[in-house]
Amino acid sequence: MYLHLGQSVVVPYRDIIGLFDLDNASSSHLTRKFLERAEKEGRVEAVGDDIPKSFVVCGDKRRGQTVYLSQMATATLLRRAENNSFE
Repeated sequence: MYLHLGQSVVVPYRDIIGLFDLDNASSSHLTRKFLERAEKEGRVEAVGDDIPKSFVVCGDKRRGQTVYLSQMATATLLRRAENNSFE
């Protein structure tokens, strides 16, 4: 199964490590450091051109971790995941 993050970006459920609200999570110093480091290492991908509302951390053995910035709210992504889990 796959989760659609916006635009034409989909990720396999098995690769998703976590879904995070950007406003709430970025208030933490550790989260800001994590995102800054991921960006410096070229592991951040913006899903759309709008202001991001959430970020999704994914990982697999071949590519390592990737952070996707999505313009969709975390609640929307969670609903999509829940709805797709029964298909």
